[in-house]
Amino acid sequence: MEIEEMQEKDIQGLAETIRTQRQKLGLSASEVARQAGVAKGTITRLELGQIANPRMDNLRAIADVLQLPLTDILAESSLLRGSDLPTLSPYLRTKFKDMPDSAVREIEDHFRDVAARHGIDINSGPAPGEDE
Repeated sequence: MEIEEMQEKDIQGLAETIRTQRQKLGLSASEVARQAGVAKGTITRLELGQIANPRMDNLRAIADVLQLPLTDILAESSLLRGSDLPTLSPYLRTKFKDMPDSAVREIEDHFRDVAARHGIDINSGPAPGEDE
């Protein structure tokens, strides 16, 4: 699976996310490449913002090595739109399978309150094609 060609800001966001996390973990580009099973040039070119349409399987392998959820890499680089993400309830039920329904409702109520205090309508978002 390939990602559509990214915009320059997205390419740079992806580059920064990968580089920052790699350095935080104290890994060389060569070590990330070895552990991910990709060419060292792939890591280097991603970090330099030279790959406009990275392969999803490479990003998944790199994310695993960097101890980041793939969705974090995709979101940080604007490859995921807000409409691609689940709403809070399905997210909580998937991420925290043992969480009681009452706890999910409590978190949702708290989130609604915080969002309202900040003037955020949680039932709206960008229209299709709009930037987040």
